[in-house]
Amino acid sequence: MASSEPAYLNTYRSGTLKARIRAAYSVLRSCRICARECGVNRLKGETGFCRTGKYPVVSSYSPHFGEEDPLVGTGGSGTIFITHCNLLCVFCQNYDISHEGQGHTLAVAALSEMMIRLQDMGCHNINFVSPSHVVPQILAALPGAISRGLRVPLVYNTGGYESIETLKLLEGVFDIYMPDFKFWDPELSQRYCQAGDYPEKARKAILEMHRQVGDLELDEKGIARKGLLIRHLVMPGCAKDSAAIMKFIAEEVSRNTYVNVMAQYRPCGEARKFPELGRSLSPEDYDEALAGARKAGLTRLDGRRPKFLL
Repeated sequence: MASSEPAYLNTYRSGTLKARIRAAYSVLRSCRICARECGVNRLKGETGFCRTGKYPVVSSYSPHFGEEDPLVGTGGSGTIFITHCNLLCVFCQNYDISHEGQGHTLAVAALSEMMIRLQDMGCHNINFVSPSHVVPQILAALPGAISRGLRVPLVYNTGGYESIETLKLLEGVFDIYMPDFKFWDPELSQRYCQAGDYPEKARKAILEMHRQVGDLELDEKGIARKGLLIRHLVMPGCAKDSAAIMKFIAEEVSRNTYVNVMAQYRPCGEARKFPELGRSLSPEDYDEALAGARKAGLTRLDGRRPKFLL
């Protein structure tokens, strides 16, 4: 069973967090904070693929009860939706946030305030959604929140397109990593996300995340305290991709990995510009992906029943 104390508290007490903040902000001078490696000087307000400069942009924050059961419990997962994204999938279900930039530019202190408010609402964790491009700002917000009593785990809820160097700055800070491993075929990731190297980057990132936190560990109430939880959004006609991803997780990460095989794909954003993405997921698509996970030897599969839009 995981420690009842989040790892970031020890990282803060040791002074390591302060050094990590300095190191993360130094990367923004020629930004390599995520796998895009745009090279712009975000400290001077320049923006690259993520369209975010020195300050974080946030769409909303609230308790969320639609996440996986180990995150939700009775109090919900305290989600902070970061505006913009380093992946920009054409089918994004949060298109208004990721592509259109719905949100407000904030001082780092506002992130600290959000974390405390969510904890005070009874949330079991603080869940940063699409955090990859604002890692320095999240780190900088932590000391203020910790000094005010932050004590719940932090969740890194990402599309999986990560820099290993950045992930290493997060060791001992995030107790729970929740990447979505989207594509195995680089042609698909290039077509839908302009990221042909996504599969390679995602594999390396997931292995690094697992090295840091291991398999998902729950407390006596079934609430996640530490570990890796992998999502996979099943796409229409992409059964081979799904099977390859499940095989990788089972053989290269751990057969004890908690995996959510997600069935909620529907045409959003610019998906209808791609004929193969112009339909919702069918039960047959989902069943084939789920069978692939079981065939690979994965047993910790999220148990919620999917709903299909036919």
